[in-house]
Amino acid sequence: MTRRIFLFIVAFIFTLSCTRNASIPSDDKAFILLQKDVNVLASDEMEGREVGTKGEKKAAEYLVKRFSEIGLSPAGTNGYIQLFNRRRSANPHDNGDGTEGEMIVGSNIMGLIDNGASQTVIIGGHYDHLGYGHEGSLFTGGRAIHNGADDNASGTSGVLYLAQKIKDLGLKKYNYLFICFSGEEKGLWGSNYYVNHRDPNLKISYMVNMDMIGRLNNERKVSISGVGTSPVFDGVLDKITKPKLSIKKELSGLGPSDHASFYNSGIPVLAFFTGQHQDYHKPSDDAPLVNFKGEMDVLSYITQVVVALEGAGDIPFTKTQDESQTRMAFTVTMGVMPDYLYDGAGMKIDGVKDGKPAQVAGIIKGDIVVKMGELEVPDMQAYMKCLSIFKAGQTVPVEVIRDGKKMVVDVKF
Repeated sequence: MTRRIFLFIVAFIFTLSCTRNASIPSDDKAFILLQKDVNVLASDEMEGREVGTKGEKKAAEYLVKRFSEIGLSPAGTNGYIQLFNRRRSANPHDNGDGTEGEMIVGSNIMGLIDNGASQTVIIGGHYDHLGYGHEGSLFTGGRAIHNGADDNASGTSGVLYLAQKIKDLGLKKYNYLFICFSGEEKGLWGSNYYVNHRDPNLKISYMVNMDMIGRLNNERKVSISGVGTSPVFDGVLDKITKPKLSIKKELSGLGPSDHASFYNSGIPVLAFFTGQHQDYHKPSDDAPLVNFKGEMDVLSYITQVVVALEGAGDIPFTKTQDESQTRMAFTVTMGVMPDYLYDGAGMKIDGVKDGKPAQVAGIIKGDIVVKMGELEVPDMQAYMKCLSIFKAGQTVPVEVIRDGKKMVVDVKF
């Protein structure tokens, strides 16, 4: 091949490539960016993004870059960054309010679409994870990077997706504040800090939280918490029929993620979640296991919710029933992972930890706990109440349904 022909072919391929990239539909571009964002955030280079570490700082730098590319206005105390300090408690089961332990500095990343509106919508998700897994990991092996692709690179990429989408759509009724929180894995540190240090003149209409939205299963189940925190939400959700998802509505505004910080401050919330899985809080939660097409469907649904709420009028806050419930102190554990998307009677088990009481007793993934001792277990709340009653060393008959048949096993706590 002559040099002239070779250069012609190279130039042709380059031109064709540029033409194809320029003509990629916006949804395809969004899909490509979604994959990129998850892959970068869940890469080994980020070292698990634990709050206060170099990995968290690298992730923060990437998010600042992406917010800038999208065209969001800096909304932190230092550009896009809002720093916060928390002292790690000497008690690893505490929420970080203790007076002992090292001081940790974390970063929330904040970007704004300022429409000059009287109210602001918060769209958020946490970007931190477990680092090398020394705290909070369910992995029984040695030290390993916990990349947290689903938990919560998926939700963080969702924040970036919605920022671009809302900007492109030109929604004007509200200002839109996008926050990627850190310290969620330690006890909602970043979201608590933001809520307690926000501008007192800022009126927040509602908050959307995305935590683990990257594993849409074959049943296409999505849990939406906080539906009861405003009378407006339920009707809006019912009108969205495409993409076809199996929606499980949870009335409560409380939960183990950042939306709880806003709910506790009297702000309506909607939190989206596609369910736990066997890779939860383990090194195996990696990007190749993310269902990107499924996540795009979830994000399409959330976008429609946000658009619909622009025309829904005022969004008043409502306390949900859990407001009167006291916090339960668990003295025992079965060592199981509940199926949070299960909406039948009982408490369905989505995973069993090796060596824990449930596994020793012969309980397996898919079993549905319906009774513990003399106590009926109609739902997860009743199951948690049981754990607050039983004591270590006690043996309790546990009735489960397996493959449609009831059976009883003795569980020793």
